[in-house]
This record gives sequence, structure tokens and C-alpha cells, in this order.
Amino acid sequence: MTENELATIVVDICLKVHKTLGPGLLESIYESAICHELKKRNVAFARQPEINIMYDGVLLDVAFRADIIVENKLILELKSIEDLTKVHHKILLTYLKLTNIKLGLLINFNVELIRDGIHRKIWGNLE
Repeated sequence: MTENELATIVVDICLKVHKTLGPGLLESIYESAICHELKKRNVAFARQPEINIMYDGVLLDVAFRADIIVENKLILELKSIEDLTKVHHKILLTYLKLTNIKLGLLINFNVELIRDGIHRKIWGNLE
């Protein structure tokens, strides 16, 4: 599947999860629900994978954790907060850069309409 096809599936899943659970829960609950739905659809994913950092040719002993990486083509960064800030968008772009993944979705579930909480970020060129 392409990045865009995976993003379409994830947006559909987020609509279902948000409609069922509503806003205001912990991020981990939305993460679990999304993973459950991905599993039901036989879509490969990694939950909380480490993103390692190379600096000056050395692998640093610190790492970030992405919320979900779907088929090594799409990063999901999940939030359940009042307002996203610029730094949330920058963090996702940094994850994309470090993993060489081209597409990411920053999703804030603490909104009345989930479409207002989904933000698409691209690193490089999508084919």
C-alpha cells in the first residue's frame, strides 16, 4: 500500500475511534483502539518503536518513541490535549526526518470533530 492509502485507512479508523470513544481520554486509550483496528484490518504496525539518533557517526544512547509506525511508511503522533502548538508539528517532522519516512499524521483526539484534529505532515516528496 502507498502512504496515501495507509493514511486513508488511518483517518477512517480515527473517525470510528473518536465517534465511539469521544474526546478527552488519555492518549494511550486512543493508541490501543487504533492498534486494535489496524490489527482487525491486517495492517502491519509497530507500537511505541524507538527512533534512534545518529550524531557524528555515533549511535546515541537516547532515543525517541513514535506512537505508531504503520507499515514503515506512516508515522502517527497521537495527542489528547487542549491545543496543539508549533512544537508538536516540529516533533513529527523530526521523527519523519530521522526515520526517512515521508508521511506523518499528527492527531489530536481532544476535539469536537476529529477532522479538526488531524494534521498531515510530509517530509521530502511523496510518490
